[in-house]
This record gives sequence, C-alpha cells and structure tokens, in this order.
Amino acid sequence: MYNQVREDILYIMLYATVIALAMVASCYLLFRDGNAFASDITPPKRLRRWAAAFFASLALNHLWYMPMFYLDSSRDIKTVDLVGGLLDSITFLPLAINVLLIMLQDRRRPLWTAFIITAPLTAGSVWCIVSGNYTPPPVFYGFALLLGMGITIYIIRALRQYERWLHDNYADLEHKEVWQSFTVLGITLMVFVVYALVGNGPVYQYAMQMICIIVVGYLLWRVETLSDLSDLSDQKTSGSEADPLFDSEVASPDTSKPQNLNMMLQQHCIDTQLYLQHDLTIVQLAKALGTNRFYLSQYFSSQGINYNAYINNLRIRHFMQLYRQAVANQRPFTAQQLAHESGYRSYSTFGIAFKQRMGQTVTAWMRDNAKQ
Repeated sequence: MYNQVREDILYIMLYATVIALAMVASCYLLFRDGNAFASDITPPKRLRRWAAAFFASLALNHLWYMPMFYLDSSRDIKTVDLVGGLLDSITFLPLAINVLLIMLQDRRRPLWTAFIITAPLTAGSVWCIVSGNYTPPPVFYGFALLLGMGITIYIIRALRQYERWLHDNYADLEHKEVWQSFTVLGITLMVFVVYALVGNGPVYQYAMQMICIIVVGYLLWRVETLSDLSDLSDQKTSGSEADPLFDSEVASPDTSKPQNLNMMLQQHCIDTQLYLQHDLTIVQLAKALGTNRFYLSQYFSSQGINYNAYINNLRIRHFMQLYRQAVANQRPFTAQQLAHESGYRSYSTFGIAFKQRMGQTVTAWMRDNAKQ
C-alpha cells in the first residue's frame, strides 16, 4: 500500500498539509486568547484544551507514519505501521470521544472512561506488535463493533439529555446546540474507524487525508463558535434536579407557590418585557422574581412547557403585536427587523420557533393576516 503512494508527490503534499493544519489548530487553541471566528462568543476553555490535544495527537501520529514513505525494508514498514496503530488507539480515539463529551455542557462527565473502554483496542494493537501479525484476532473486531454501538447509544442518550437541559435553562439556543456537529463528527469518526480496520490502497489513503482536513477545519470552527455555558452547568453537576440548594438564591415559601409565581411572572417578566433580553437564562429570570430555578422549572413543568417554550411564546406574541401595529400604522418594516425587536438575534432561530408554535412559516402567517 505504501509503495503505491511513496512516489506520489501530490499525496505527500496532502499528508504534510494535514500535519501542518493540525499543528496550527492545536497551537491556535492553546496560545490564542481571542476568537478569530466569532469575536462575540466565548468558547469553553476546557473544550479548547482538549481539542488542542486532539489536534496535536493527529499531527504527531501522522509524523510517526511518515518514515514508511521512505523505508525500504518491509519489516521496518510493518513495525512502524503497527506501532502507529497502537498510538492511534491510545491517543486519537479516546481524545476524539472526550472532545465530543465535553461539547455537552449540561454536566461534567468523567473523561477517564474513554481511555478505559478503548483499552481492549490498545491490547489488540499490542498483540499485533508482539506477534508481528497485521490481522488482529476475531474478538478484536467484535469488540470494536460493540464499542462503536455502545458509544453511539450513549452519545444519543446524552444528546437528548443535553437538549432537554438547554430548553429548560436557556431562551436563546444560538451557539449552544450540537446535534449537527455530532452528526458530522460522528460520521467522519466512523469512516476513520472503518478505514483503520479494512482500508487499503491509494484511494483510501487520499480519502483518509481529506477526512482529516475536514475534521480539523470543522472541529476548530465548532469549538470556537460554541458558547461557554459553564456558569450555569457548574452550579450543579449531579443528576438530581430536585435540590434547590444548588441554586444561588433559595426562594421563600411564598415564591414557590404556582399562583404566586404566575403573578410574579406577569409583573417582572411580561409587564417589564424582560423576555426581550437576549440570552436570558432561567437563573436570571428566577433572580428577577426572587425565587430560584428549581421552583421556576417546577412551575413550567406543571404548565406542560419548558423555559425555552415559555420565553419563545412571549416573544412570538410580541412579534405578532408589532406586525399588526406596523400594518395598522402603515409603517414600513421587515420580518427580520420585527424579529430582532422581539428578542431574537437570529432570524432563522425565530423562524423555527415561529413554525413550531404557529404551525406555519412566518411568511405564510403574514400573508394570511394581510388579507384580514
């Protein structure tokens, strides 16, 4: 396989490009304080460090494989390849898993488990080195399959939990959701694993390097455009949502009663139009009411909604009021302008929320109401 690409200058340049991009990305995340992608976003420092380690492992592992392009002895090539597989199982795979887990900021998950669950893969690589055999035992492939299925199931469940946490605590979800990122990175990681197990030939080599470039570029962008939510998630890292003592403000008995909360929401959120504040969190709203997020979350749950739905309902109602006033006064306007005045930074986010609540697009609703 390596004899086919060692004379391919284009492939060697592509290979070197991956190393350079990974090293630049790692150094950028470690040593640059500012955000070159989105200056108004503060990404999680913990995620930046682990992503930097992932990029460094990608670059260093690539450097390890480079001698195979110049070695003549098949035995030496085989040794370098097998040791490279061991390095991948020790560093690249567990670091990739940990980067994905850190993106979920609802709580701090133990990261050492990634190194434990990939240990059998490391053992399989050690067996290949000791035996000098390129083909691992069948149990190795069985474990790899089970590991992939187990990680996928866990990630899906963790994502669902994270999405619920976001909707329970944040009114604005821009730069906070990670479904798309997990899909892209998960697919590329699966392709990498398949390649590592069965890949062969120059076509696979080129495909692998292109995948690495995609991963470096996409992951770097994702890390820098993901908002740091540690201020809220660090208040409580256990699974018990039913302990109000984790909140900074403990509500008095009066503010924990549903009827009182309903009246206070009217006075301090609706009448003051506090819901128009960008990035309003449930903790901020609870402080404005003199209660805490536990009682406020309980109240929303009793109403069959979550915090995100409550704020979006108020904002959409505000948008409809602005629209009717503008039409009545024959004032020129755009839907984007009205959405921004209704508390939305992103019109696409507003459009999704509007369709979920009203059952039709903003354009269709405005067209129907213009006829009335």
